[in-house]
Amino acid sequence: MLRRIRNMDKFVPALLLVIVIASIIPEPAQPRGLLSLHTVGDIGITLIFFFYGLKLNLGSLRQDLGNWHLHILVQGAVFILFPLLVYPFYKVFHEGPFSLLWLGAFFLAALPSTVSSSVVMVSIARGNIPGAIFNASVSSMAGIFLTPMWMGLVGSYGSAGASEFGPVVLKLILQVLVPVLVGLSLNRYFGRWAQRRMRFLRLFDQSIILLTVYLCFAESFMNKLFSGTGVPEIIIMVLLSGILFFIVFGIVYFIAGRLHFSREDKITAVFSGSKKSLIHGTVMAAIIFKDMGGVGVILLPLMVYHALQLVLSGIIANKFAVTAK
Repeated sequence: MLRRIRNMDKFVPALLLVIVIASIIPEPAQPRGLLSLHTVGDIGITLIFFFYGLKLNLGSLRQDLGNWHLHILVQGAVFILFPLLVYPFYKVFHEGPFSLLWLGAFFLAALPSTVSSSVVMVSIARGNIPGAIFNASVSSMAGIFLTPMWMGLVGSYGSAGASEFGPVVLKLILQVLVPVLVGLSLNRYFGRWAQRRMRFLRLFDQSIILLTVYLCFAESFMNKLFSGTGVPEIIIMVLLSGILFFIVFGIVYFIAGRLHFSREDKITAVFSGSKKSLIHGTVMAAIIFKDMGGVGVILLPLMVYHALQLVLSGIIANKFAVTAK
């Protein structure tokens, strides 16, 4: 299990390397059309969610179906607590010099939870694994509708305003939900095949995410949208991301305690409720902010939070594991 954490940690330096490459060689992101990198990325994203449905274990989902106190707390933290904590700051600062970064911060807050890292952390900490799988899956599907809804409330669909809620959701359904459902329908035939190739599928997922991040950041570099973002701004983002993580983690932990959750459910609640998905973030950003040209800047807070949540969650999960012995 610790080996899987180390494998995920390698992904963070890979993301940084891709951003550096995008800053030096952004030109390959310019062409669009049938044979462009954008088409490869779109097909890859569809396959990511198809394979997700193909390897989804329905038996694990059914095991924790009736644990509704846990599910409400996790989904409430992911889709209500996060946005409510960030929105006041977005409202105050979104018209300033770092408007795209604050838009990215609110976008981060509106995203669904992660799948793989949540389950891994819960497993290390010896929590309720079926509960983690169930909530990660529900969050992934709910985010198709709730993330665009939150962004619509702040009027952030590219340059067209919130009126594009319908087309945005439709595209997310076609690119995310439909492939998952197709994969799920084939699970009984090819599910074991997918389970045996988890390592390859994880590498495929990460490769497509890296390509999508490259395309987003290359366009932002070509449009010179990072000219006002330097080391001080990155440090501030790291600090704010850490504060946000611990506030959400602490609130969920407190509520779980007040509701007398078992130790296993409490662990699942705090790890599943404090995570945000980089996969969904890169996909949704490319769709929701399609006409803005600054998607790379918008993704920056998410990438900072992603790296931080892996490090902090890994430390905390191992602490939980020690106390369980």
